[in-house]
Amino acid sequence: MERHQVAVYVGALAVGALVGWIAPGAGPGLEYAINPVLAALLYVTFLQVPVAQLGHSLRAGRFLGAALVVNFVVVPLVVAAMFAFLPADQAVRLGVLLVLLAPCVDYVIAFSGLAGGSSGKLLAATPLLLLVQMALLPGYLLLFLGPELADVVEIGPFVEAFIVLIVIPLTLAWLTQGWAARRPTGQRVADAVGTTMVPLMAATLLTVVASQVPKLGDGLAAVAPVVPFYVLFLVVMAFAGLAVARLFRLDVPAGRAVVFTGATRNSLVVLPLALALPDRLAITALVVVTQTLVEVVGMVVYVRVVPRLLPDPVGVDRVRGQ
Repeated sequence: MERHQVAVYVGALAVGALVGWIAPGAGPGLEYAINPVLAALLYVTFLQVPVAQLGHSLRAGRFLGAALVVNFVVVPLVVAAMFAFLPADQAVRLGVLLVLLAPCVDYVIAFSGLAGGSSGKLLAATPLLLLVQMALLPGYLLLFLGPELADVVEIGPFVEAFIVLIVIPLTLAWLTQGWAARRPTGQRVADAVGTTMVPLMAATLLTVVASQVPKLGDGLAAVAPVVPFYVLFLVVMAFAGLAVARLFRLDVPAGRAVVFTGATRNSLVVLPLALALPDRLAITALVVVTQTLVEVVGMVVYVRVVPRLLPDPVGVDRVRGQ
């Protein structure tokens, strides 16, 4: 499965879309499964990042600086360049801003690791990325849309996502690492759990797509015009992330991680924000969901393309996620 992971992920996307189309009534139930499946995936991801490496990553000032620059300087500039060309509908524009201005703090770690990016450095950066986006997102909305829409961002969903998707899986992973260090049984369990990365990633993709496809429905015509912008964003950020990585003179694993953090967005975290908006802004949630569908396809492509943009001559691709 490791050798054929891209094909597995494409198949999961296709099956998820088919399930969502054939059995739309299953969507709400599958939506409840997103966080548990994603948390399990991140537990496996964190389990492969030793605690000692995390401590070293916290001292990686250049990487943290690059992650902040690409997410909170470069991304807003890219979004600003696209903003004037977005559909005029205020709800559509709000959805695009909500999702593109918030960097991902969850499955980006898994995708980056699959492409040979530094999972440890990204893991260390997640609390900072989450706190900064919580602080800056209202200001960005004020800047782009005016004061009447700047107060739609609430801290609650961000805090809940941080606890469920970061704190709990990370704590369990560290406890498992401690068990593995002391007992052979713990090591066998850790090794067995580590083999579930590809199936869990496939399950996550299938669940997200199957749960969100039914929501497109009648709103498809309204949100379809934003799809090219999401695709353009992924293309531009691949090269923008590469430029930032080179500007900060990062090594290959750290550079790949910067490319991924600049491209992946916090759609699963901002979706509750969009769903909580007034009825006049209901289309905003569909705009966020559409970005999710575009991004999961884009990440499958990124896993294959980013190592070619940032090739490693010394074989780091044989030790993924370190």
